[in-house]
Formats: sequence, structure tokens, C-alpha cells
Amino acid sequence: MELGFDKLPWYGQIATFLLLAVAGYLVFHFYWVVPLGDATSLDREELAELQLEIDQAVRAAGGLRDVEVEVSELTARREGLREALPQERDAPEILRRLQTLAAQSNLSIRAFTPQAIEPGEGYAAWPIRLELNGLYHDLGSFFDRVSKSSQVITIDGVIVRALEPPQLNATISAECTATTFVLNDDAIEEQTTGPAL
Repeated sequence: MELGFDKLPWYGQIATFLLLAVAGYLVFHFYWVVPLGDATSLDREELAELQLEIDQAVRAAGGLRDVEVEVSELTARREGLREALPQERDAPEILRRLQTLAAQSNLSIRAFTPQAIEPGEGYAAWPIRLELNGLYHDLGSFFDRVSKSSQVITIDGVIVRALEPPQLNATISAECTATTFVLNDDAIEEQTTGPAL
């Protein structure tokens, strides 16, 4: 008996063809499509994880940009403060500045006595005792000029007395404490970075 495809009846040929087609489809599906689908599913999960990491990195980068902007603003502000708060005591410079302000106000400085430094957090207060002679309104002008100075100087402990006998350009004698402030970079660095080891 000879067996062959062409020897089968037509319905057998169709059944054989369908059986081979279904077997081919199943082999193709289970050995090609299913693994490819699993790989695609894993790739989608990895892609979702990577997208999540990218989103987190973008948010972190945005936060970093905000921190960089804040650092640059604080640095600019600190540089501005350096003008208002010098880094070291400079008695001749302060004397010159106060003498200039007094002269512009028609006052004369009779005494300039630096006092002991009072340490603070990030700065040190440096009081200076002043004795001035002049007219009452000129003293007010001097205080106004001091308040508008680029360097921070406060005035307190003001005592005003009438001069006996009054002079032509001086009717009062005033004593006060002018306090200027000195920036302490070591304390500021320690606050921002922690103590040095």
C-alpha cells in the first residue's frame, strides 16, 4: 500500500492540511509569539521603571537648579553685606568715615575712643565712644547721615549738654556710642559647613 498525500481523498487532504496548519500555528504561537509577548511585557515594565527614574531625575535636577539659584542669590547677598559689614576692624577707616560725616554736618569730633569688641553670631559689634561739638540741628544732620551710610553703624547712649559759654559754631557738646559691626567669616563658615575637624 502506497501512502502519499495525493493518494488521500479530498477531505483527507483538507484535514491533513488543516492539521498541519494548526500545528504550524501552535508551534509559531508558543515558540515565537508568546516569548516575544513576554519579552515585550518585560520591556514595557523596564520602560515604565526607566520612565519613573527619569521623572525622579528631572525633579531632582529641577530642585538642584532651584538650590543653585538660591546659592547664587545668597552669595550675592553676602557680598552686599560685606560692604555693610567689613571683615576686619579698621579704626582709621571708621574714624575717617565718621570725621567726614561730622564735617559734612558742621560738627567736630573731640574724642574717638574704640571700646572692646562684643562677639555675636556671625558678626562682632565694635562700639566706639564719640564726643562731638556743634549746633543742635547739626547733630541731627550727623545722625541722619550716619543712618544713610553704606556701612552699618548704630548710635545709642546719646547725652547732649549745653556748652558754657556757647561758642559761635558750637552750642552743645554731645557724647554717644557709635557701634559698627564686623563680619566674622569663620563663624559663618562654621554655621554653614559645620565645625572644622
